[in-house]
Amino acid sequence: MPAKKTILIVDDEPAICEMVAFALRRAAFETVSAGDARQAMNIIANQPPSMILLDWMLPDTSGVDLARRLKKDEVTSHVPIIMLTARSEENDKIRGLEVGADDYVTKPFSPRELIARIQAVLRRVEPTTDFVPIEVDGLQLDPTSHRVTAEDMALELGPTEFRLLHFFMTHPERVYSRGQLLDRVWGQNVYIEERTVDVHIRRLRKALSVRRFDRMIQTVRGAGYRFSTQE
Repeated sequence: MPAKKTILIVDDEPAICEMVAFALRRAAFETVSAGDARQAMNIIANQPPSMILLDWMLPDTSGVDLARRLKKDEVTSHVPIIMLTARSEENDKIRGLEVGADDYVTKPFSPRELIARIQAVLRRVEPTTDFVPIEVDGLQLDPTSHRVTAEDMALELGPTEFRLLHFFMTHPERVYSRGQLLDRVWGQNVYIEERTVDVHIRRLRKALSVRRFDRMIQTVRGAGYRFSTQE
């Protein structure tokens, strides 16, 4: 039997922590809770969780700042983060995604919706089942070691950017709309807005720009995105 995945809940409201933990345990997850960023970091240092549910507003630092810190740390950069917040403005959602969050759930939320989003994120960060290394004009992706190199220089990619690049490299010279990319990379029936794709495309281009491979991720106006070696 596979080990249960552990979800770290970071929220300074005990009632929310208890409600979320109860729902997660019923869905066969292990849970651990933290009331502030410092406590969360102590827990993560001891044992990185499978996922972090992170409140935007914390007493000692913002959830956005904590997410940014975790995504910059090599040890925790791969851990998916879902932001929990009462902020519902689109700019706030985009800001959370830009610092590294994998999804965004607005309070109040139903336990069923939260579980569905958790499962969707965990599915898409699972290692790909295609283990054949890919190389395109000096850009190499190895699904087995989960490494990407550009002309022998190692690149740091988040799990979603890795899956996005893997899809692009295995489907070159074709245009995909945001909706198609959501279905192919994130999976069908996920609760994610199409603009989320743009955020991850920007992150992927930034990572690839150190060797100018960002030019391969091309915007096709009015249609979507394409991976191409042609200028």
